[in-house]
Amino acid sequence: MDKKITIAIDGFSSSGKSRMAKKLAKAIGYAYIDTGAMYRAVTLYCLNNNLIDGEVVNVPELEKQLPSIHISFGVNADTGASETYLNGECVELEIREMRVSGKVSYVAAIPAVRRALVAQQQRMGAEKGIVMDGRDIGTVVFPDAEMKVYVDASAETRARRRFDELRAKGNTEVTYEEVLRNVQERDHIDQTRAESPLRKADDALVLDNSHMSLAEQDEWLLAAFRRIIAR
Repeated sequence: MDKKITIAIDGFSSSGKSRMAKKLAKAIGYAYIDTGAMYRAVTLYCLNNNLIDGEVVNVPELEKQLPSIHISFGVNADTGASETYLNGECVELEIREMRVSGKVSYVAAIPAVRRALVAQQQRMGAEKGIVMDGRDIGTVVFPDAEMKVYVDASAETRARRRFDELRAKGNTEVTYEEVLRNVQERDHIDQTRAESPLRKADDALVLDNSHMSLAEQDEWLLAAFRRIIAR
C-alpha cells in the first residue's frame, strides 16, 4: 500500500485512544506518536525541578528552560513497545504515575509549552504515514489530516478503566473516587483552556467506546482506515 496518510486521534483522558492508536499503527505499518506522553514528560520535568507549586506553574522559568527539554521515543528491545525519553532517560513508568496525571493539564494549558510541542509534532509527522493521538491533533497539529477520529466515553467509564489499569500496575493506594475527580478535573481544564482546547474537529469521525470491547474498537478503526485509504 503506497498511499500514506496522516491519522489524528483526539479525545478525553483515559478514553483508550493511545492504546487503540498504537494498535492501529502496528496493524497498518505506520509510526505512532503519543503526544500525551510528551506533555507528561514536560510535567515530570517541572515536578523534578520544582517548577510546580500546587496548581501554579512557574511559567517564566519554564519558558526559559523549554529549549533544554528534549523528548524522544524509543522501542523497548524486549517488549517491542514504544517508550518515552526525557533528556535521554527513559521515563515511561514515571510519567504514568498519579503525581504526573494530577498536574499535566496545568502544564499542557501553557501556550509556550503547546507551541513548542506542536512544532515538534508537526516535524515528526511531516512525511505522513503516522498515527498521532492527543487533544488537538485534528484541530491544531494536523488540521488537514486525511483521517480524524474523536474518541468519547463517560467520565465514570474512563475513571473505572484508569483505576483498573493503575491497580493492575500495582498501585493499591489510589481510590476510584480520586481517579474520577482527576478525570473530571482534566476534562474541564482540557475543554476550557484558552490555547488549543479539546474539541471535535468538524470533519472527525466520532467513536463512542463506552460499551465497546477492545476488539470492537480496533475493528472500527481499521475499517474506517480502509474506507478512507480506498478513496
